Order: sequence, then structure tokens, then C-alpha cells
Amino acid sequence: MMSEDRRPQGPPADGLTVGRTAALVGVSVKTLHHWDTIGLVRPGGRTRAGYRVYGDDDVARLHRVLVYREIGVPLAEIGRLLDDPGVDAREHLHRQRGQLVDRISRLRRMVGAVDRMLLESKPGIRLSPEEQVEIFGADWQPGWADEAEERWGSTDQWAQYAERAAGMSAEDWKAVAATTEALNTDLAAAYRTGVAAGSDRANALAERHRALISTYFDCTYAMQVCIGRTYITDRGYAAHHDAIEPGLGRWLCAVIAANAGAHGVDPESATWE
Repeated sequence: MMSEDRRPQGPPADGLTVGRTAALVGVSVKTLHHWDTIGLVRPGGRTRAGYRVYGDDDVARLHRVLVYREIGVPLAEIGRLLDDPGVDAREHLHRQRGQLVDRISRLRRMVGAVDRMLLESKPGIRLSPEEQVEIFGADWQPGWADEAEERWGSTDQWAQYAERAAGMSAEDWKAVAATTEALNTDLAAAYRTGVAAGSDRANALAERHRALISTYFDCTYAMQVCIGRTYITDRGYAAHHDAIEPGLGRWLCAVIAANAGAHGVDPESATWE
């Protein structure tokens, strides 16, 4: 059993050791030794065993040093600010605060510039989220493009889309949006009036649909059939078409399948090719 005089001692009553002080203020022991050497902050107390320790005033001075260092004041000037009774530290902090506000404004402008560069260098739609909503409508969610990339980013068709989209201007996207809206209007009208899948009018609409998809990548009849299936099986696509006209997605799937069949593609066995 450990004797009384050899039991571990608790923290010294007359101050903190270098290690504990470093942990308290968030710097390294090496830093504290350096600041001690240059006279910036010196431990002002000693333990009964003769070890130098930091008292409350020393720790408070350390915190002031950290504040000045954080705002970019050189160590030599920090020492002068802390030790010169003729220096108005509060006035100096106000001046430093103004400089920090200016720096924050510059950094924000730099972040904005970097964001624009990232947008311009990213494959796909080179439009800001605000521009996307303005062009594609209030229901458009900019995150859809990221979801699509996550799902199809490894395909040849996505690479083709990314290359084409990167060369499109805002005016080009406005034209695509107008074409899409016109097609949806005509599809809804045809569905409401009972246009039958396989009819000339339905086939013409299917061809317009395939041409629109081919704006992004070369869409075969088999690919179009696969896309048409998602208008039934994918909840998001089904809801999108139902919002245009209830039941439109299922009808459009049938229209696409019938037109593909007229071009030698079996819609039942069509695959992505």
C-alpha cells in the first residue's frame, strides 16, 4: 500500500504547471516556453518544490495574448501593448476590429469568386441555383442535378450530357425549358382528349419527347422505353407527371412503347442500349 508521503499530489494550490496551463488555454508547451523566453508571458509563481507555475494573472495575460495573436498582431507588438501603460488597449482593439471586418468582407468576396469558378468548372448545368429556379420554374430543385449525377454519373450518357450542358448558355436553357413546357402542354391535351397510343398524333408526340431527351444525350428508342417505365415505377417522376395531368405518366409510357414497337423495338424486352 502506498505510503502517505508518496501518494499522487493534486493540482498545486499556488498555480498551474506548464502542461496544465497549455491544455487550459489551447497552446503547446513549446509555445509557452517560447513566450516565457521572450518575456511575453512568464509564470509568476512557484510550487513548494520550486517548480514555476502560472497564477490567475498569468493565465489572464495569456488569454489577452491569444486574442491579439488571433487578430494578427505580431508578438513583439503584443508585448508592448500589454506592458506600456501609455497604450490604450481598448482603442487598439477597436482599430483591429475594423480591420477584421474589412478582411471578412474581402474573404466573402473571395469565397463568392471561388464558388463561381467551381460552378463554371463543374460539368453539367453552368447556372446558379437562383438562375435554375428562374428558368425551370419554382418547382425546380437545384439538388436534382446532383441526385441525377449520383445515380447516372458513371454512364456514357451522363458524360455526353455533361459535355453538352457545359456549352449551353442561360438562353439555351430557356429555350429547352420553353420546349419542355410546350411538349407537356400538348401531351396533357392529347391525354385529356383520348388520343390513343400508336396513333399518328401519339407517335408524333413520342418523337418530340425523344428529341427533347436527345438534347442531353443520344436517346435510342430502347432507352426511351426504359425512361418511359420510370414514369410509372419512380415515385418522383410519377408525381411530376400527375401534377401536369393525373394519369399522364402511365399514358405517356404506353405512347412511348407503342412508337418504339413501330420502329422495331420490343418494349417488353427493351434495355438501356
